Amino acid sequence: MSYIKRNWSNIVILMVIALLAFPQTRLPIQVFVQRLISFSPSEVELDERSTISDYDWNLRSTQGDIVSFKRAEGKVSLVNFWATWCPPCIVEMPSFQRLYERYGNSVQFYFVSSENPSVISNFLKKKGYTFPVYIQIEEPPSYFAVPSIPKTYLLSASGEIVVDKTGVADWNTSAFHSLLDQLLSDESAR
Repeated sequence: MSYIKRNWSNIVILMVIALLAFPQTRLPIQVFVQRLISFSPSEVELDERSTISDYDWNLRSTQGDIVSFKRAEGKVSLVNFWATWCPPCIVEMPSFQRLYERYGNSVQFYFVSSENPSVISNFLKKKGYTFPVYIQIEEPPSYFAVPSIPKTYLLSASGEIVVDKTGVADWNTSAFHSLLDQLLSDESAR
């Protein structure tokens, strides 16, 4: 008994390492830890923002329809690159779902993946997500630099990249709602 008392922290660390060795337990642990460290994304400084001018990019819906990104032109849009196997992506999905439920009628949402549509559909159904997902059928425009996922961009109605976030974030915060409300107000004033 005294051995366990003296070494309890080492035993816990070894148990966590052992759990991380198995994919069935690794993913939930990674999701839990990522959720603890996710914060609201920050804006790109005004003088550092780039503006997109080319909306020529085609995607495919999970139902197989070709969708042009040109419909985002002149509208506040959120573009997220993700995958079902990516723990940080999985962490973000609940906050994106709540954000979509709140802003789905006023913001253009593009959740973009390169995975098989049936894998994506099964994932969405299992989790109860209703946001629109698109399959990448061609390379994204150069202004969408996606070195790793998750990668998320928030575009203003004038095409400015207002948020450029790599990694996990909590998208359903009052600070992000305020930013979206301001961008939507600017859009309606145009």
